[in-house]
Amino acid sequence: MTRSTNNIARPACRGPASQHGILPPYLLSRLAQSPDADVAARARETLRVERTLRVRRELRGSRSPRGRVEAPPAPGGAGIIPDALLHRTDPAPQVKDGPRVAPDLAGTTASPRRRVYDAEHRTELPGVLRRAEGSPPAPQESVNEAYDGLGLTWRFLFECYGRDSLDGLGLPLPASVHFGRDYANAFWDGEQMVFGDGDGRIFRSFTDCLDVIAHELAHGFTQYTRAFVYVGESGALNEHLSDVLGVLTAQFAAGQSADEASWLIGAGLFTPAVHGVALRSLKAPGTAYEDPVLGKDPQPSHWRDYVRMPHDEEHDNGGVHINSGIPNHAFYLAARQIGGRAWETIGQVWYDVMTRSTLPKDTDFVGFAAATLGAARDRYGERSAVHEAIVQAWQSVGIAPAPRMHPAYPRPAEPPGWPHSPGGAG
Repeated sequence: MTRSTNNIARPACRGPASQHGILPPYLLSRLAQSPDADVAARARETLRVERTLRVRRELRGSRSPRGRVEAPPAPGGAGIIPDALLHRTDPAPQVKDGPRVAPDLAGTTASPRRRVYDAEHRTELPGVLRRAEGSPPAPQESVNEAYDGLGLTWRFLFECYGRDSLDGLGLPLPASVHFGRDYANAFWDGEQMVFGDGDGRIFRSFTDCLDVIAHELAHGFTQYTRAFVYVGESGALNEHLSDVLGVLTAQFAAGQSADEASWLIGAGLFTPAVHGVALRSLKAPGTAYEDPVLGKDPQPSHWRDYVRMPHDEEHDNGGVHINSGIPNHAFYLAARQIGGRAWETIGQVWYDVMTRSTLPKDTDFVGFAAATLGAARDRYGERSAVHEAIVQAWQSVGIAPAPRMHPAYPRPAEPPGWPHSPGGAG
């Protein structure tokens, strides 16, 4: 089944941000039910901490300055590990109102502004400063891994797209390591990065993987650009953008072509006890792991298999970590068809969509796909190799935007009998 259907706008922070973690809720919830008492106890502790963070977020949101209108908290956070593999949360940062235009950085010298803290296994942030920008390596390996990962992600954005940090204006990049005790997640809370050490049984330290660090920072990039609502299809696109920037940052750092890359998110995060290679695969969604404790990777690669779930935290806000497999696979297919350095071609198109389109916060797969075609046409020309690769990639995953659709044009109404799969977004 197929689903059918530039103005420059660079807002600063377009709305209160969710807490975005690498582990989706369904993973953590499953671990909390493990017959292994130690694994279950550590997962329950991670979930307890995340519930506490959720309460703090809600309290902070209720105390917003008088006179400021703030959107209600988003329906969940985006851990790299979904809650059903744990559970999830969503703090809302202070938002500076009004648009901010990123400066032209050509011919200028810029550098990241990193500060890495040690939470000392507590849950109060940020903790004790261990390494500031330009200072020598710290004794703790996790501090240095976080520092290096922040720097490589900044370099990727700056050297590939001329963007100075997440907001384009040199936003500082603070991070805290050793968060909680055996905390099995990493997240962007709207203001900073936070890394747990893992439980040691299923997950290693969350500073071990560059693509995990870049994935979480990319939630900050989305926060300062399109700010996709973290639920349903728009939430899956939020996760998709983080997966794309995560793999592209890792490929950039390794100097890999699209053919050479693994296209995995979280490779190296599992301990040897787990039957799996990574959290997610853009090359083959649904194949990253199949484990007695974690279960099977639930990601689909085609619209016909879209998973319909309730739009609440317990169900991953409508399966945002699950259904992101569909646009993920489309990106992979387009990048492989073009070959070479994916960040220079297909990645550039996706970046243009995020920074130059007028997509609404609640956009869906069809609207996003149409925007990528418009961006490819604007940069490379209609019927160019890049444009055609993107058309074919979306068609291969069951998404078919109208050929002339463009984000500057109104979206046509859906005709009677519009074909939605049984797992379609609600």
